[in-house]
Amino acid sequence: MDEERETLQRIVSTLVNKNDEIHNFIDMLNHTISNVQVNSSNAISELDEEFDGLYSVLHEMKGSMANTIQQEEARKIQALQDQLSQCSRALESSEELLELAVQSLDIKNPVELLEAARQIKDSVTMASAFRLSLKPKVSDSMTHMMVDFALEKRMLQAVKFLPVPKAPEIDVAACLVADNCITISWRMPEEDSRIDHFVLEYRKTNFDGLPRLKGEQRWELVDYIKATQYTLSGLKFDTKYMNLRVQACNKAVAGEYSDPVTLETKAFVFSLDSTSSHLNLKVEDTYVEWDPTGGKGQEKIKGKENKNRSTTVSPKRSTNSPRALARGSRDRFAGESYTVLGDTAVESGQHYWEVRAQKDCKSYSVGVTYRNLGKFDQLGKTNSSWCIHINNWLQTTFSAKHNNKAKTLDIPVPDRIGVYCDFDGGQLSFYNASSKALLHTFRTKFTQPLLPGFMIWCGGLTVTTGLQVPSAVKTLQKSENGLGGSTSSLNNVA
Repeated sequence: MDEERETLQRIVSTLVNKNDEIHNFIDMLNHTISNVQVNSSNAISELDEEFDGLYSVLHEMKGSMANTIQQEEARKIQALQDQLSQCSRALESSEELLELAVQSLDIKNPVELLEAARQIKDSVTMASAFRLSLKPKVSDSMTHMMVDFALEKRMLQAVKFLPVPKAPEIDVAACLVADNCITISWRMPEEDSRIDHFVLEYRKTNFDGLPRLKGEQRWELVDYIKATQYTLSGLKFDTKYMNLRVQACNKAVAGEYSDPVTLETKAFVFSLDSTSSHLNLKVEDTYVEWDPTGGKGQEKIKGKENKNRSTTVSPKRSTNSPRALARGSRDRFAGESYTVLGDTAVESGQHYWEVRAQKDCKSYSVGVTYRNLGKFDQLGKTNSSWCIHINNWLQTTFSAKHNNKAKTLDIPVPDRIGVYCDFDGGQLSFYNASSKALLHTFRTKFTQPLLPGFMIWCGGLTVTTGLQVPSAVKTLQKSENGLGGSTSSLNNVA
């Protein structure tokens, strides 16, 4: 009976998931239909704008060319009118000379006739009528102002919709996920010289394929990519996978997206567990800060003297104050164990995270521990915890600690510390997160799940998770393991 019930429950669960997927797909289809309608309307509006623009250009050209013809007409008419005026004046002068010559023929006195003839001859010689060109200065032809749009008409008749670029093809073999970056490469199925740029979209998911939940993640967009390769950098891999797709665009239209690919973005993600922290620590997600007033409020209520107490309390002088009213049930750590743990355990695999301390931090530890770390225990002082410790109180000391034994590290303290944990390989290494130089390695056999652990006094720590194991760290690990590696004097077999 129980077996049949479990079978039915699995069937119900499978059907619920399948129904959710179908509902999501139906929503996507309805959304696509709506988009087709909207995009069709937009295409018609854009077509109208293009033709209106063409009409506007033609109208402007027509007006400009008509104005040129009118200017040519005015120029020619003005030239002809000027020539006409000159001819009229010459004709008038010539007619006056003709009349004078005719009258002179009636003179009887030979002397007077000779003088009149001489004067008329001189006037005729100087007359403008005999200097006129009896040919129009300009022709009446306007054929040089004619246009022939035969070629343009053929070009316009050949206008078609701009071809939509084909969907690119993502080259999965050339894609690379490393160092919190994703490099994606693609190619076009055929040569297309009209492609102007590419658009890359990506989104995070926890499914090996497209997201199955409606609105799970929205696509992030990178536009105007000129090459056929792009690297997304500075990512936080807080999901298991990344979907990516690419589309090609020409000057006017974008093509279909490529088939999306899913790349694994494996990384260790955790937050600081505020319920596990010491009362003197203020915890917010991935940040922990020393709080010297933690738990002291109840002492003031009871009338104890606090006025002369320093705002920076030495670990040796800290007292155990009532916590129930101050911060609920936060009593995982007490005394001088100013500790907070991560909320996710390492149970297998290789993981990496980084820690940055404030510059004025007096003392802090970074490491891992089993869950059984005692209420008053400190990191590195038990056989179930490993850490590196930095003490900036009075003088700076840098050491690796385990099982209440310390090994001094004679190297500068880095600004950021990288923590590499190979659970199955029994290795815990600390690195300079900037240079990836190895600081210290513990080798042991981990027999229980490990929790990231942090101790802080006077200052603050910022933890960065969702990071892949850096390539430089992987290379160092291979080199170290290949050479057999140096065994720390603090190692043990747990």
